[in-house]
Amino acid sequence: MKLTPGKLTLEHLAAIRSGAPIEIDPSAQEAIAASAAVVERAAAGHSPVYGVNTGFGKLASTRISEGDLATLQLNLIRSHSVGVGEPLAPAVVRLMLALKAASLARGYSGVRPAVIDALVQAHNAGVVPYVPSQGSVGASGDLAPLAHMTLALMGEGEMLVDGRRQPAAPVLAAAGIEPLALRAKEGLALINGTQTSTALALDALLAFEPVLEAALVIGALTVDAARGSDGPFDPRIHGLRGQPGQIDVAQYYRALLADSEIRASHREGDDRVQDPYCLRCQPQVVGACLDQLRHAALVLLREANAVTDNPLVFSADGALVSGGNFHAEPVALACDAMAVAIAEVGAIAERRIAMLIDTGVSHLPPFLAHEPGLNSGFMIAHVTAASLASENKSLAHPASVDSLPTSANQEDHVSMATFAARRLAPMIRNTAHILGIELLAAAQGIDFLRPLTSSPALEEVHALLRQRCPSVQRDRYLAPDVDRATLLVTDGSLSRIFRRLPRLPMLWIAA
Repeated sequence: MKLTPGKLTLEHLAAIRSGAPIEIDPSAQEAIAASAAVVERAAAGHSPVYGVNTGFGKLASTRISEGDLATLQLNLIRSHSVGVGEPLAPAVVRLMLALKAASLARGYSGVRPAVIDALVQAHNAGVVPYVPSQGSVGASGDLAPLAHMTLALMGEGEMLVDGRRQPAAPVLAAAGIEPLALRAKEGLALINGTQTSTALALDALLAFEPVLEAALVIGALTVDAARGSDGPFDPRIHGLRGQPGQIDVAQYYRALLADSEIRASHREGDDRVQDPYCLRCQPQVVGACLDQLRHAALVLLREANAVTDNPLVFSADGALVSGGNFHAEPVALACDAMAVAIAEVGAIAERRIAMLIDTGVSHLPPFLAHEPGLNSGFMIAHVTAASLASENKSLAHPASVDSLPTSANQEDHVSMATFAARRLAPMIRNTAHILGIELLAAAQGIDFLRPLTSSPALEEVHALLRQRCPSVQRDRYLAPDVDRATLLVTDGSLSRIFRRLPRLPMLWIAA
């Protein structure tokens, strides 16, 4: 897959995350060479240039002799490789390698083509640097994780091989990759930048899309299980408000519920005037989440195409200019919005489960149990969902508001973007489990309404679940069913049913 620096798409990033081989468009070579020449001249000159012939951070006023410039870069990578915690997932590291290569290839970083080639070769060979997940504050770039990535490419760090840490040098040798030797500014260019936080955020965005599509499908199934109304999805309601996500979600629900016998059975003679909010307000709630996620996708795509190291090299006039593009505030704020949206999708799903098991609201048997009392049915499955929803509320606290000064107060405001992005994956897992429980509960509710059938799309969903999880006729060990139902949420099974619906706008990528 050929990447033109500055023109990556979400489709490119999804393919990179899955391991698709990449190459940098040859048209980038002229700009790369021009910026590298500027740095080479600066390194040979007498004027102080940050990161080229000076120390770093609070030590920027310390001048480094020409003979020590390569050692300066080597020491930078060694000293900054101080991350802790579990390693980043291979998909995230693949994105890091590709994002850093594409950023450097825009020709504003002053690195040689060999540096970019090393990143591309590692990605294409399936080589995964061992990168601890903790230790970045999201400014001055993702220093520690990017340093671990770079140290591995230099043959001094470690690689992740079949889930285990291995010395990097023999892994590089086996892949036919020469260890990277750094010159002036190249170490700084590799570790200054937002590629770790952006990779984590993109990984979460791409992972959540099928989960959100599953949430729409399951939410519609719950509407029918509770014999809810499709009136709240009338397009006239949503057109009057004009919120794009709300309009789209209402359209999704109309398509999912079309031609349901269950809905037709209670159009007349139903004494319920209005459904609970967890059914009636799904377009308003999930639609608002969708709008936030779409905005986050735009921010992250811009960041994936950005140049975020420092100083920047402008070869047109030979200037090296210090700035702050490494500050990951845009990523942090986007991730905070994503976290709230992910939590809200799980929160309203938990409320739908609570509604289904409450016979006074759903008019289904208590706790969806046959012989309630003898059997507890979904009583405690709902408790699990409630615990996960509550956990997500804590994780949704904004990370971007918690800045701590670093580097002896030189770097006195930081973004915390890396944690903001890293906490999204466990939140998605929590929401997926809530949805798995709701899928089981909604299908059980449909079973109580037989012989009436739901819409063709939702009957396909019900049948798919029943291939893996039979109806709960009496209490049984339910945790394995929750795991199997959750897998349908995360593996794209329900997403594929959603995407076959006719003439619907896609969520945020056309995958």
